[in-house]
Amino acid sequence: MVERVSQRKREQEPRELLYDYGMRMQNEAVLQRSTGKVIIRGKDREWEQNRQGLIKFMLYMTEWDQVGTPGWNIFINNIKHHSGQHTHQGGLALYVIDGKGYTVVDGVRYDWEDGDLILLPIKPGGCEHQHFNEDPNRPAQWIAFNFRTMGEVVGIGRTQQAEHPDWAVSKPK
Repeated sequence: MVERVSQRKREQEPRELLYDYGMRMQNEAVLQRSTGKVIIRGKDREWEQNRQGLIKFMLYMTEWDQVGTPGWNIFINNIKHHSGQHTHQGGLALYVIDGKGYTVVDGVRYDWEDGDLILLPIKPGGCEHQHFNEDPNRPAQWIAFNFRTMGEVVGIGRTQQAEHPDWAVSKPK
């Protein structure tokens, strides 16, 4: 005679509804933003020599979970002679902190000085650009405000055309 063994199947865990998931995520985001970091001290940031130039990242996507205003990439570019040259979608603002120079956007020169605001255009295929300092005795500096979420909507991508001249000397092995 065969003995029958009855096994009770484990009940499925209740599934979180998408609406409830969305509400939970939204509430968590509000809490994170309301308790996130408010001050980022420039003295706590280091300069980084990279393909584009000598850059100090004040806020980058790696820290968005720690700040009150995620979505922003904010960095300072210190331009001795010129930056690297690259193409990406525009839609970001560069505020000139110090110095005098010009930016070439798609072959057109635009002069600037401290206190000016450089606006890179949003256009199909992005815009090729490079920044130049006109004073050989002191670097020019601007700070970029890039709202990354908007960049994703307009199709941000980046292609490096020319590297900063100091990058070849300092790039990691």
